[in-house]
Amino acid sequence: MKFIISSSELLKNLQILGSILNTNNTLPILDNFLFDINNNDLTITSSDLETTLSSKILIESTIITKVAIPAKLLLDVLKSLPEQPLTFSLENNILEINSNNGKYALSYMNGDEFPKSVILEDASEIDFDSQVLLNIINSTIFASGNDDLRPVMSGVFFQINSEGSCFVATDAHKLVKYVRNDINSETSIEFIVPNKPLNILKSIVPENKSEVKVLFNNTNAIFKFSTFKLTCRLIDGKFPNYEAVIPKENPNVLEIDRAQLLSSTKRASIFSSKTTNQVKFEIKGNLLQITAEDLDFNNKAEETLECKYNGDDIGIGFNSRFIVEMLNNLSSDLVKIELSSPNRAGLISPVHQSNENEDITMLVMPIMLN
Repeated sequence: MKFIISSSELLKNLQILGSILNTNNTLPILDNFLFDINNNDLTITSSDLETTLSSKILIESTIITKVAIPAKLLLDVLKSLPEQPLTFSLENNILEINSNNGKYALSYMNGDEFPKSVILEDASEIDFDSQVLLNIINSTIFASGNDDLRPVMSGVFFQINSEGSCFVATDAHKLVKYVRNDINSETSIEFIVPNKPLNILKSIVPENKSEVKVLFNNTNAIFKFSTFKLTCRLIDGKFPNYEAVIPKENPNVLEIDRAQLLSSTKRASIFSSKTTNQVKFEIKGNLLQITAEDLDFNNKAEETLECKYNGDDIGIGFNSRFIVEMLNNLSSDLVKIELSSPNRAGLISPVHQSNENEDITMLVMPIMLN
């Protein structure tokens, strides 16, 4: 039983599929790639039980079989080979790979032992433009948590209805609410997608305009695009009431150049305490003073920026890492920071939205000033 495949095409796909693999799988079979060969169609699958990714490749073959091939060994071999056609021969549980200059043998397992793909029952469907889906993921995922005690926060909340859609991520210290008015559904849709599949989608969804088909039910979702199919288990539980934590009355409004604020915050953070990463924003008139101090090492930084400000003088402390993350994930030249008091959350948003169909609000909790 033989099939022929391009080494670079195979390696490119396996490197993507390899992002699913865990180093400490409970089932030995999950350390393998499943090769499902059906004449000229090869479907390769990797899984960690929670998330499964598969890809289709065209090959030269006349066989129909399923085999599980050790993932690390196969990847290591392919990385060391230049582009060339490879002949794979399967016999007596031994896979032989023939290249231009050599041959390599490794054992494989029966493909029927590999976990079966999830079949969605009573599935609903919604389509996303690939660029829009990438924007959703890039704008929100950095704010999601990774606390095992609060699993509902370790993903992005998808909320779609007839009026539009909202995508929210939070770790209780920061929150992002990303709204689109060009994505809607006649029926109300709500589900939470975990971080791992979203990070994988972020790296493989094509940036050129194409369609991503999303099938989902109460427990699982499937993302289909190009030659890939990603299946993931959805997070079970109720997402926190995010609207309740977004302050509505924010009389103090600051407008400032995003790049300048980002650079100053980054520089100041170098001198901040490594335990709190605290920077202080002190706003008086049309000046924003950014200070950071590490009392343990007598390190201190202070910068003053011009801004447009309407409100009372205020001093408020933030975790510099959160401010930098948020500013890095906004694209507008000017940002708006809305504040009410030193112990209430601040809101960061672009002054001018880059797209009329989107609206983005970022919330950051303050930290008590020393």
